[in-house]
Amino acid sequence: MGAIVSRIRGSFAFFCYFINTLFWVTPILMVSFFKLIPLALTRKACTYFLDFCASAWISVNGVIENLLHPIKLTIEGDCQLSTKEWYMVIANHQSWVDILILQRVLNRKIPFLKFFLKQELIFVPVLGLAWWALDFPFMRRYSTAQLKKDPKLRGKDIEITRKACAKFKSKPVSVMNFVEGTRFHPNKHSKQNSPFEHLLKPKAGGMAFALSTMGHRINKLVDVSIYYPDKVPSYWEYISGQVKEVRVHIKVNDIGSELRGDYIKDRQFKIQFQEQLNLMWQQKDQVLTELAQTEIREEA
Repeated sequence: MGAIVSRIRGSFAFFCYFINTLFWVTPILMVSFFKLIPLALTRKACTYFLDFCASAWISVNGVIENLLHPIKLTIEGDCQLSTKEWYMVIANHQSWVDILILQRVLNRKIPFLKFFLKQELIFVPVLGLAWWALDFPFMRRYSTAQLKKDPKLRGKDIEITRKACAKFKSKPVSVMNFVEGTRFHPNKHSKQNSPFEHLLKPKAGGMAFALSTMGHRINKLVDVSIYYPDKVPSYWEYISGQVKEVRVHIKVNDIGSELRGDYIKDRQFKIQFQEQLNLMWQQKDQVLTELAQTEIREEA
């Protein structure tokens, strides 16, 4: 009986999310065409309207979640946030559910989150066009083999990052980056020989280029750690009510001079930036360990 109820709940929740998505994506796509008009005032007005629609989309998703598959969401740490600041947001990555949790926790508390997405995701039906309209940065990563075959591709991904982030200078924005580059999996963890217990090795390039492009507009770093007490859930497990609790730790720091510089040409800065990011990852790993130990203590 429990499995049947779970399927019904998940199916109905998915239907509600789908209808909500269509409802908000329609005006987003319609207004996005006006952004093609080469007038700064028109583009700025469109950007504000599109971000309003996106935030409303997330807010209604939150209502659906609370009604159909509520979870116990525990938030710890620094919650002194503002919609008038420019933020760089980083988080550990385990599941597509991470994005839903981040949106729920941060929506309307900071400017609408703009995620770095793989280039291939622009072809996702409906959502791909919506992400494009909302100025999500689409990244194209080139493998070592591709770079060896065509050296001209070297640096292309950096240029794409710079162009994408240049759009974020006119109004406050939150740039989201999963610096691990991919979702955590034990096999990936083992293959990397990661020095962290709960994390993959961080990749510094995308974050460094974004900070360099945005200059001093981005002056706050929001470091989010997400922990699932039971197990890392799939999207279906989440919307079908199989996730009972999620714990989130938020840490906000000023972005100092040690994180600003030329990542390409300044080798000393590159080494320093990587060291700083690894230090953050050590601290995040400890936070996740403490969240896990809290669970053990509660069960005892």
